[in-house]
Amino acid sequence: MKKKIKRYDIIPLALLVYLGVMVYLGYPDYVAGVTSPWLYFGGTAFTLVVIILLRFNLKKREQYRRSRENDLKKNEEKNETDRN
Repeated sequence: MKKKIKRYDIIPLALLVYLGVMVYLGYPDYVAGVTSPWLYFGGTAFTLVVIILLRFNLKKREQYRRSRENDLKKNEEKNETDRN
């Protein structure tokens, strides 16, 4: 059985690919001295931390969403049995 890739994994993965491309494209400027090491590595590290935090935030929201949906289903089932 194939496992479906969750949205909270796809979005950060796409952003990591984008960050990798930007780091690759910016490397010649860093080597030439146009970009400071603080800007190059600091910006990369900051962006990486934000992507990681985004993934945890998206995962937590998905868990809350599933929990809320399960509670709604249980309440609907309970209401159905109470009516009968």
